[in-house]
Amino acid sequence: MIRDNGRDLARRVERAHVVREAAPLRRRAEEPVTLRLARPHDAAALLRLTQLEQRPEPRGSYVVAEIDGEVVAALPLPNGRPLGDPFRPTAHLVPLLELRARQLERPRSRRLPVALWGALRGSSS
Repeated sequence: MIRDNGRDLARRVERAHVVREAAPLRRRAEEPVTLRLARPHDAAALLRLTQLEQRPEPRGSYVVAEIDGEVVAALPLPNGRPLGDPFRPTAHLVPLLELRARQLERPRSRRLPVALWGALRGSSS
């Protein structure tokens, strides 16, 4: 009986996730999204997402997507499968998370700012 309930719940979650993602949502464009690296205080939110998706406990660095102060999606760094709240539409956040992750992977340029170059040139004359 418990297994049947578990299977039924899993089917309902999967169906709800698919239905919500397929339906057009007007609010989606109106909600500001914050993309950032996960911080230590995000541990509970990341754990919640991994439990909802029945995945192992989160380890390492993540880029997170936050809406209204709540972490609703995350992407492990340097690569990994995205996590999302199955009770909220989050598919539109995955490309944003992937883009941010790629930006963070790029080595930072070691070029000096233009103002600093001018100062260095002026001091060598």
